Amino acid sequence: MNIFVLVKQVPDTETKIRVNASSSGIEAKEIAKWIVNPYDEHAIEEALKTKEKLKEGTVTAIAVGPDRVVEALRTALAMGCDNAIHIKADESIDTYVAAKALAAACKKESPQLIFAGKQAIDDDQAATFGYVAEYLDIPSVSVVVKVDVATDKKSLRAVREVEGGTHTVETSLPALIAVNQGINNPRYASLPGIMKAKKKEIKAHTLADLGLGSETALTKDSAFALPPPRKACVILQGEVPAQVKELVKRLREEAKVI
Repeated sequence: MNIFVLVKQVPDTETKIRVNASSSGIEAKEIAKWIVNPYDEHAIEEALKTKEKLKEGTVTAIAVGPDRVVEALRTALAMGCDNAIHIKADESIDTYVAAKALAAACKKESPQLIFAGKQAIDDDQAATFGYVAEYLDIPSVSVVVKVDVATDKKSLRAVREVEGGTHTVETSLPALIAVNQGINNPRYASLPGIMKAKKKEIKAHTLADLGLGSETALTKDSAFALPPPRKACVILQGEVPAQVKELVKRLREEAKVI
């Protein structure tokens, strides 16, 4: 089975970001560390587990973005992916262009099953997987926590998380599955895997290669702003009865919650 995984590179969760001068985004050049989107790590793991369960096939990681995205693809290869594809594009592309590029590259390879994370932790749009499925004209299932591919490899059953429980969906293949974090525990890249990943060739496409040289973004980010700084905490001193009295006074007079 030909399995693909959509991968996005995002800033490390511990990174302190800064809004750029035009308030149209973050200062990407100041990000010291970039990582594989955590939801996509679960997608990679599920793709690898599916291949192992079926005992055949290949897993290909695919990502769109600038040259630094290759690092995320190397991580996917080190985790166990067989192949990787980098679609070269600059930071200015939006979800529309990224999804069209991913779909165009997938059409060249005809995957039977595509995995993705349900969302990226940088913009939280949870939109790319749906766009890609639409452009490929295949069904998609999101917020998935369990996947079982039929023995004939023509269909699958997916269990989705919904408020208060789960919901099971059956669909034909090819299909795109957007996974949630509860689906598995992603494996760590082994040292031998890291060494092998460094030597593997990563196939590269430009937008022009995919017939998208004239595509332009349909949306533009604006008015980015960091949350307002929190006020410093007040530590009450003295005996407990005095602290309680002071706390009640502040809640009434300053916070005005009682």
